[in-house]
Amino acid sequence: MTSLDTIISLAKRRGFIFPGSDIYGGLAGTWDYGPLGVLLKENIKREWWRAARQLPEGKTFSLDSSIISSAKVWQSSGHTDHFTDPLVECKKCKRRFRADHIESDKCQECGGELTAPRSFNMMFKTSVGAVEDESSTAYLRPETAQGIFINFKNIIDAFHPKLAFGIAQIGKAFRNEITPRNFVFRSREFEQMELEYFCDPKDADKYFSDMRDARMQWFLDLGIKKENLRFHDYAPDELAHYSKATTDIEYRFGLSKDGFSELEGVANRTDFDLKNHFVGYRWVGDDFIRSEDGFIPNVIEPSVGVDRALLAFLIDAYDEDELAGDKRAVLRLHPKLAPIKVAVFPLVSNKENVVAKAREVFDMLNSDRSSLITAWWDDIGNIGKRYRRQDEIGTPWCVTVDYQTLEDGTVTVRDRDTAKQERVAISEIAGRFIEKLS
Repeated sequence: MTSLDTIISLAKRRGFIFPGSDIYGGLAGTWDYGPLGVLLKENIKREWWRAARQLPEGKTFSLDSSIISSAKVWQSSGHTDHFTDPLVECKKCKRRFRADHIESDKCQECGGELTAPRSFNMMFKTSVGAVEDESSTAYLRPETAQGIFINFKNIIDAFHPKLAFGIAQIGKAFRNEITPRNFVFRSREFEQMELEYFCDPKDADKYFSDMRDARMQWFLDLGIKKENLRFHDYAPDELAHYSKATTDIEYRFGLSKDGFSELEGVANRTDFDLKNHFVGYRWVGDDFIRSEDGFIPNVIEPSVGVDRALLAFLIDAYDEDELAGDKRAVLRLHPKLAPIKVAVFPLVSNKENVVAKAREVFDMLNSDRSSLITAWWDDIGNIGKRYRRQDEIGTPWCVTVDYQTLEDGTVTVRDRDTAKQERVAISEIAGRFIEKLS
């Protein structure tokens, strides 16, 4: 299993992820995404949106709700009372820890005595406006779901959908984690991909089962190894206050005793959120109105962090093998997720005619109207070093322009996983890559 230290080193060295506020000593639980990290995140989000908009029944509406929201939102949702972690404090060094993350009754830093656990609310509180009082209190959202729930009736009034349908969004969330750790696995600022699927209560169990299977298949289709994934069904005493049933999709991150930790959660949130935000409203006919009759829609929610998914894809894709007697590191990312799809090399960088032809090929690939191809120019070092560099960042194909290209219009196309090379006509390469990426 690939160690987390290996991934952290690769991520910084190759421009995927950097520590937040690094030049000032860092800020725990914050991370900055570099050029390749941004592209990888974009690809993950694109594939998630594709799946969210292809549900077998109903329609999915997109949303981008506010990051700062009224304190009343979180009172109604139960976060003010329930969104807490158990906190202990060392009486000697005053360090604080999550009670469920310590293995003894002594401080793991200095050995001092710990206080009894007490509840710690993880929401970031702020004040809106010039006067700081109770009326100005607001919160940075700890999840994106509530932005969907409070806009439920806005979607109904604007689009008049029939059940079942979904509302989905991707956005930043913030949690004042006591002990952020394990790279981007647990941080204070992160990005969520959440879908709330609204349905008739009598159909909720079926949709819940279908959704958990569909979300597992999504990871498998994007290259995660089956043996590194599993379901964990929550026992009744493990369920959140809003949940009737919850299943985690767990990945073998290697961070726990048995190696598995939560990757994505799928929950049947029942009618908890709509009932609290829209007191007295019921679904009657094809609308959501104030009424004593009808029912409150139930909600099936798959929720996954972009950052945690990205970490799983990196760990699962990382491999080391031997090529021509040399050890190489390679990211075997699914081509749809790879930050760079094609790297273009001039065989030599000091021959103007070769470089000019390579630029033509590069410009042609970058102008691909389908936007499936992200091409990268690389003319630094010898050809072997360039191949190794692209292997390590997960580029599926490398295209080399050489002297033969000037004669017959063909280039060398090299496959990342097999390292096999073949001559292909320039006129055919874009179509070939698009076909593989579709």
